[in-house]
Amino acid sequence: MACYLTSTLKRAVQVRRDGTATIDGDRKRSWGEVYGRVVRLAGALKGLGVEAGDRVAVLAFNGDHYFELHFAIPWAGAALVPINTRLSPQEIRYIIEDSGARILFVDEANAEMLGALGSLANGLTVVIMPDDYETMIATAEPIEDTARHGDDLAGIFYTGGSTGKSKGVMLSHDNLLINAMNALIMFGYDDKTTYLHAAPMFHLTDGMATYSITMTAGTHVFIPRFEPDAALRAIERNKVTHVAMVPTMVEMAARQAEKDSYDISSLKQIAFGAAPMPQATLERSIKLWPHLLMCHGWGLTELSPIGTNLPMDYRDPKTAGDRLRSCGKPAMGLELRIVDENDRDMPTGDVGEIVIRGPTVMMGYWNKPEETAAALRGGWLHTGDAGYIDEEGFVYIVDRLKDMIITGGENVYSPEVESAISKLPGVAGVAVIGVPHDTWGEAVHAVVVTESDCTLDADTVIAHCRTTLAGYKSPRSVDFRTEPLPLSGAGKVLKRLLREEYTKARERSGRD
Repeated sequence: MACYLTSTLKRAVQVRRDGTATIDGDRKRSWGEVYGRVVRLAGALKGLGVEAGDRVAVLAFNGDHYFELHFAIPWAGAALVPINTRLSPQEIRYIIEDSGARILFVDEANAEMLGALGSLANGLTVVIMPDDYETMIATAEPIEDTARHGDDLAGIFYTGGSTGKSKGVMLSHDNLLINAMNALIMFGYDDKTTYLHAAPMFHLTDGMATYSITMTAGTHVFIPRFEPDAALRAIERNKVTHVAMVPTMVEMAARQAEKDSYDISSLKQIAFGAAPMPQATLERSIKLWPHLLMCHGWGLTELSPIGTNLPMDYRDPKTAGDRLRSCGKPAMGLELRIVDENDRDMPTGDVGEIVIRGPTVMMGYWNKPEETAAALRGGWLHTGDAGYIDEEGFVYIVDRLKDMIITGGENVYSPEVESAISKLPGVAGVAVIGVPHDTWGEAVHAVVVTESDCTLDADTVIAHCRTTLAGYKSPRSVDFRTEPLPLSGAGKVLKRLLREEYTKARERSGRD
């Protein structure tokens, strides 16, 4: 039976018409109000000439307008193209051109980007939010649902570009709705859930909750972008019960909570993923919020995005033990294997590439048949993530294959080294990369962000690592910085940029 994304909104208005659907600052709307706005917005899209299969792009910070577009666009028969607000004009132009988007919704905070798009903007219908947007809703007539469903394209979600130019991941209605159903099971959402959209809505770490919370007729709370104080205040003010964050956000929230007082007793669970969680961040969070369930998950855009999640029994830090390091077990309906470079199964406990198949695997990369064939070879999605499975079926992520360091023939997984360094007092952030070495091929290099009053030196960092790690895993060199590490819009450290910075610095040093 094929899935319809719009069915989630129809159910919500049927079972909880007067219940609170969205909270954006002081503005609250019921499910009945949201439904009325969505069907008129879909009518406005039809009035702009949108036809089945067209693409509609959105460049905006989080908010109830963005939420409504998630449903109005498929209602009108089109596919959503969310754009990372942290991209450069050149990257944004590429996404608009590559996707063939006909319409661009942009909020006032990002509207200045239009000038940098040059002639491209002349070929687009641009809608500025909120003014143009509200006028469209006020003047349009509602339309019937076009009933796009099943394998119909629901959205093109461009990857973060951490390895170069972004690829457009094509996801269908089936992909996204089956993923939303898995989210209900794995995160425990129901009609009493109040979810904070703290992560950016252009990314599926947050986007998956858009459909799953709507499916249960829970409540969506929005902050424009993640700022630790704003997030904690929103949780306190709106009695938020659930939130999803990437580890960098958890670290920032924990540090903020150590400085100021917040009542977040309503919060039941923090779901985290998208990057490895440093041990020091996990320990700090557990100490601050011992009542919280900590739900570690793993996934990627190509999986819509849930791949694995920690079972409910292992989310309580008081009883989870070492299982809290695991990212759990595969989502319902997914098969997961660990394979070597020839796609042969690895023994239990051995590290290899994670491959996976099931109903949430992407349709493919937009306009990239060769990349699609490579990623989906043999009927399995090759994720590029390195991990292993233990004897009870728990999955552990050790690194991205491209970030794994091979030094003297030994594999070094950067998260293990980062976790060790993160425990040093004065470390506010850390990233570990491989750099060229004449003898060993690669050497382990650490980039450490220090707190303002910290006096760490390289010898101290290296000596600390040698107390818990093998010698070949310990850094051979350390760079210090006070500015934050470069992050993608999804909160992942852009190690490609750090490697480029290292190379440029060494080139300058050689010239000197």
